[in-house]
Amino acid sequence: MALLERNDTGGIARLHLNDPGKLNALSDEMLAALQSQFDALKEDTSIRAVVLSGEGKAFCAGHDLKQMQQGRQAEDGGKAYFKDLFDRCTQMMLSIRSLPQPVIAMPHGIATAAGCQLVASCDMAVAAEGTRFGVNGVNIGLFCSTPMVALSRNVPRKQAFEMLTTGEFIDTDRALAIGLINRVASPEALEAETMALAETVASKLSAAVKIGKRAFYDQIEMTLDQAYAYAGDVMVENMLYRDTEEGIAAFIEKRPPDWQQ
Repeated sequence: MALLERNDTGGIARLHLNDPGKLNALSDEMLAALQSQFDALKEDTSIRAVVLSGEGKAFCAGHDLKQMQQGRQAEDGGKAYFKDLFDRCTQMMLSIRSLPQPVIAMPHGIATAAGCQLVASCDMAVAAEGTRFGVNGVNIGLFCSTPMVALSRNVPRKQAFEMLTTGEFIDTDRALAIGLINRVASPEALEAETMALAETVASKLSAAVKIGKRAFYDQIEMTLDQAYAYAGDVMVENMLYRDTEEGIAAFIEKRPPDWQQ
């Protein structure tokens, strides 16, 4: 049985974390499996959206603490192992952002520490009612510094800081209110609602979504003047696409567009 399962349907890739005995922890093996799939998806023009889900009672419980303790047995106390681990995890999280396809997390149960980071790193998230989110490392003496990066770029500063320093979980109502997730669905409707969102995204012109996703994240780090100048250039590039011209013509002529991408 694969640690990470992939199933493609109608331009949507479904990545399913499949290590329920470890609450789908981001072990060395799981990180490698995710990185491999994201590398492949980056070059896969047949895929227009990605959904990330988990098997069992939890979406993802963060790093594999037992594996981390084993890494501590090295002569340097684990320094080299930990540096490599967090570098690999960071690269995997950044790969989500650099994918041309939007990535939708489908959390349930719990998403804690690096598991919460995984949700925050995705472009969108639809959560099952009852899901709990936390960056709880502080409870065991390990501040969730790398999860903090993604979390603090999703939710207001004071809310992120409270989560990081108290180690307390928040529920789906709170996660929705502060912007960590987009939607909440009943457990029974979670897959259908998430896939419906993915299908809506997948129905759009992939070239436009690709350039738009890149521009969205690039402009967020700029000043207002820089962002407008950059976004204007992106709009010009997008307007010159053959399929964009076709899309505008189809709208004016009240017919479906004949897109080639």
